[in-house]
Amino acid sequence: MSAAIELRGIRKSYGAVAANRDVDLTVARGAIHAIVGENGAGKSTLLRIAYGDVRADAGRISLEGEDVPRARHSPAESIRRGVGMVHQHFMLVGPMTVAENVALGREPTRDGRLDLERVAGELKALAVRFGFAIDPHARIDELSVGEQQRVEILKMLYRGVEVLIMDEPTAVLAPQEIGELFRTLRAMVKEGKSIVFISHKLNEVMEVCDRVTVLRQGRVTAAGLRSAETSIPELARLMVGRAVLFDLDKKPQTPGEVVLQLEGVCAANDKGLQALKNVSLTVRAGEIVGVAGVAGNGQTELAEVITGLRRCTAGQILVTGEDVANRSANVTIHKGVAHVPEDRTHVGSAPTLSITDNVIMKSYWQPPVAHGWSLDGAAARKKAQTLKEEYAILAPTIDTPARMLSGGNLQRMILARELSAKPKLLIAVQPTRGLDVGAIESVQRLLLAQREQGAGILLISEELEEIFSLSDRLLVMYGGEIAGEVREHDAETVGLMMTGAKRQPVEG
Repeated sequence: MSAAIELRGIRKSYGAVAANRDVDLTVARGAIHAIVGENGAGKSTLLRIAYGDVRADAGRISLEGEDVPRARHSPAESIRRGVGMVHQHFMLVGPMTVAENVALGREPTRDGRLDLERVAGELKALAVRFGFAIDPHARIDELSVGEQQRVEILKMLYRGVEVLIMDEPTAVLAPQEIGELFRTLRAMVKEGKSIVFISHKLNEVMEVCDRVTVLRQGRVTAAGLRSAETSIPELARLMVGRAVLFDLDKKPQTPGEVVLQLEGVCAANDKGLQALKNVSLTVRAGEIVGVAGVAGNGQTELAEVITGLRRCTAGQILVTGEDVANRSANVTIHKGVAHVPEDRTHVGSAPTLSITDNVIMKSYWQPPVAHGWSLDGAAARKKAQTLKEEYAILAPTIDTPARMLSGGNLQRMILARELSAKPKLLIAVQPTRGLDVGAIESVQRLLLAQREQGAGILLISEELEEIFSLSDRLLVMYGGEIAGEVREHDAETVGLMMTGAKRQPVEG
C-alpha cells in the first residue's frame, strides 16, 4: 500500500541557511507520526513543503500515492489530494459561526443561496462520528482554545482530508483538552486516516504516536522510529546530539522576605475589557511561584502591570515594600525587576539591533558601559562577548542582529541581559515556549540558579510539567482571577481549575 505522505531528497535553503538537506520522510496510512527536533532543525519547513505552503528547492513529493509537481504544489492542491493542515495559530474568523468558518471557500448553495443549515447538519454528523462536542451555530470568539482547534480539525474533515498535518497541536491546550485531542486523533486513525505533527513535548509523542522521525540541523537522524522501541532520553539525544539530563536537581531552601506583593489588582485588556479581577499574591526571595492557566485568562496582563507596561485600575503592587502601580517600566527596572516577556521578538528584543545593543539596553547608563553622558563602545562589546560566552548564545559575532537568532538563542540573549543585572524579582512569561529539549534544560537551570541566588521568581507558563518541576508554590488563573493555590502537583485538579470547573483557597 502506498504511503500517505512520501518525501524524497527534499532540499530548502533561505540564503546561506539550509533548512532541509536531502530529507526523506514516509508517513504510513492509518498511523500517527511525529516530527521532532531542535529549534531551527527544519521541522516546520518540511511539513509546510509537504502541504504546499513552501516550495522546495529540490526533491520529490508524493501525496496519497500520487507525485505532485513542485511547480504547482499549493495548499489547495494538497486538500484536493486529501491532505490538510492545522496551523499552530488558527485560521478562523472570530465574529463568524463555526458553520460559516467551515463553509468559507466551499460554500454550498440551495436555489442560489448559501445553505448553512446543510453545513451545520454535516458538521453535527462529523462531530458525533469523531467524538466532538461543537455547536455549529456558536461564534468562534465565544469558544475556548481547545474548541477552536476542534473547529479547525472539523474544517479539514469537512473537506474530506485523509491526512492531517498539525503544527504543535498541544501548545495552548489545558490537560483535559490535550486528552480530548488525543482521543480524537485515535478515532481518526481507527477510520484509516493519517496524522503527522510537530511537537516539542516528548512525553506526549511517546503517549500518542506510532512512529517518530528526528531532524537535527536540517537532516534526518532517525527515520520512522517505532515509539514502542525508543525512549524519551534517546529521542532527546538524537535531537540535540548529546545526552539531556531531565533531573533538574532542585535544592530545598527556605524562602526569605517578600519581594512582590499584589493586593486587589484590577486591569483592563487591550479591548478595554476587565482582564484582572482583584488579584492578590505574594512572591518571596528565593522561591518560584508558578502561575498556570490557559492562554487569555489574564496572565499576560498580570506580567505587564507588574513590570510597568500596563496601567492597573485598582490595587497595589509592592516591590520590596514600595508601591510601583502605574509607574513606568524604568522605575521597576531600578527596583531590581527583570522581565522575560512572552513576545521575544517585539517586546523582549530589538530585532534589527545587534546582540551588543540588545544586551546593554538596561545598563547603557551605568559604568563601565557608560562614562557620564557617553557610551564606551569597547566596554559594551566586552560585556556582550562575555555574556555571549557565558550564556552560550550561538551566533557568528556579537554584531549579529537579534532577528538572525533562533528561538533558543534569542531567549538566551534576553536571559543574559535580564539575569546579568542580578535581579531581586524576575517575571518570566512562557520562558521555554517553542524551545527544544536542550534549550529548555538550559533555561530551566538558569531559573533555578536565580532561585538559589535569592531572587524571587514569578513563573507564568502553560506547560504544566515545567510548572510542577520548578515551582515552590503554584497558583492557577481563570477568568482574570486567582482560582486557587495548589500544593500537591495534581494535573487533574490543576486542569479542572484552569477550565473554571474547580476553585481552591489561596493560603498565601
